Amino acid sequence: MDASRFRKTTGSTDGRTADEKPDRTGEGESGTGGGRPEGVGGAAGDIALSSATGRWVLFTTVLGSSMVLLDGTAVNVALPRIGADLDASLAGLQWAVNAYLLTLAGLILLGGSLGDRYGRRRIFVVGVLWFAVSSAMCGLAPSAELLVGARGLQGVGGALLTPGSLAIIQAVFRPQDRAGAVGTWAGLGGVAGAVGPLLGGWLAGGPGWRWVFLINLPLAALTVAVALRHVPENRDESASGRFDVPGAVLAALSLCSLTYALTAASTQPLAALVTGGAAVLLGAAFIVAERRSPHPMVPLGLFRVRMFSYTNVVTILIYGALAAVSFFLVLQLQTTAGFSPLVAGLALLPLTLLMLAFSSRAARLGKRIGPHVPLTAGPVVATAGVLLMLRIGPDASYFADVLPAGVGLGAGMTLLVAPLTATVLDSVDVGRAGTASGINNAAARTGGLVSVAAIPSVVGLSGDEYRSPADVDAAFHGATLTCAGLLGCAAVVAWLFVRPKPPRQETVDAVCRTCSLSAPPQAAERERLTGGRSGPGGTDAAHLPDRE
Repeated sequence: MDASRFRKTTGSTDGRTADEKPDRTGEGESGTGGGRPEGVGGAAGDIALSSATGRWVLFTTVLGSSMVLLDGTAVNVALPRIGADLDASLAGLQWAVNAYLLTLAGLILLGGSLGDRYGRRRIFVVGVLWFAVSSAMCGLAPSAELLVGARGLQGVGGALLTPGSLAIIQAVFRPQDRAGAVGTWAGLGGVAGAVGPLLGGWLAGGPGWRWVFLINLPLAALTVAVALRHVPENRDESASGRFDVPGAVLAALSLCSLTYALTAASTQPLAALVTGGAAVLLGAAFIVAERRSPHPMVPLGLFRVRMFSYTNVVTILIYGALAAVSFFLVLQLQTTAGFSPLVAGLALLPLTLLMLAFSSRAARLGKRIGPHVPLTAGPVVATAGVLLMLRIGPDASYFADVLPAGVGLGAGMTLLVAPLTATVLDSVDVGRAGTASGINNAAARTGGLVSVAAIPSVVGLSGDEYRSPADVDAAFHGATLTCAGLLGCAAVVAWLFVRPKPPRQETVDAVCRTCSLSAPPQAAERERLTGGRSGPGGTDAAHLPDRE
């Protein structure tokens, strides 16, 4: 990146250009403009992590992103109680999960662009408020239909605040403090993901499932108050051009039509056929719109890089399997095995704890031997863990049946997630790392969306059958084998097609700090470490080398 070009676009607080001022703050490395914050002391890009303002910034970004992580993992555990209370069909429960994933996956890239243009703090606060209002609507929903609508709105809030939380950290802290801030943010976010199922189980089995949503209200109020008081406003002064609104709308409509078609396939085949055809047409229109857009949300040129395309296929298969396992496992444990929601919430705890403890070591292993072996062996180990779930039945024991399966799945995911993310980032030019990471994150959520919509129809579970232990038990075994097959396919694709060189050290450092369970981590820290930029101002994806 041309440093002189950056200095011309960086904000100033006293009328002098950056060329006329000594570079004491490292703003030239941050890639963000904004000069003095609006109404907050301390300049963006010049805040120390050890300062009071730095601690407040970290606190509010962690708290905001943790709401999304908590909600994403806690709601699954509460699904049986939600279905019983609202007299919802299985399709209603599927939509309660998928409406959230749909808007989150479809709009998360646009949310990051809005923050760059209009101010990261502003969009972050708007996202938190939106998330809080929609959470209240979820908690007060008198019917399954209204709950589904509110969940869709909740995903919009998540798409606004999720990119902003990490972007704020990258923009406001001094360069020497960013790595520590990102590490703390990622670690505490992982703790929130681990606590989510336990909190959801406790709330669903105690005060009631509505509190899974209502608990977000005080958290959001605290987040907004701290953000407005302590977080400096910052934006990318060089951001220009129109937003790709048509692309975002077409992507969301296509995913929505596809989700409806898959969900209704077993009960309304004609409607499923019509909406499936609409999904194909909308998807084609999305591709045309992206090709013609001067600032596409998804630069299609990235998919000319074979390694990037293959790794995203692996991502979709793996996270699709993980989402379906999470959906069916809580039904099996509560409906068939008779576990309480709290104990059911313990089922995937080993997975999260193993990832928290060993993801950094897995990233270093991928650096040492290359990601080919971890990306092949990881899905194989995870497949073994999923197959162990076949032992979970009416008389299941947590320690004898559930825990070993959770450990096996967790070991496989721990082995593969960090090398998977590193491969995505290293498959493209550094200037497109942020865009590639965002697409990979959206691909993971799309995989989960499709699997939760499709697999119940594949295994013949529909209507009110999720309340029948015998029906759930039969469907769970079919779903378990299907998810094992998806993981096996991921291993085959990785073995045959994903043969990259070992990742760069800065990529390993970044993914060590930001490994996540719900979706692959974002790449902001990797870009800062290498001095790259993402988005419309980065390298033209159409001219990227076809990396092996």
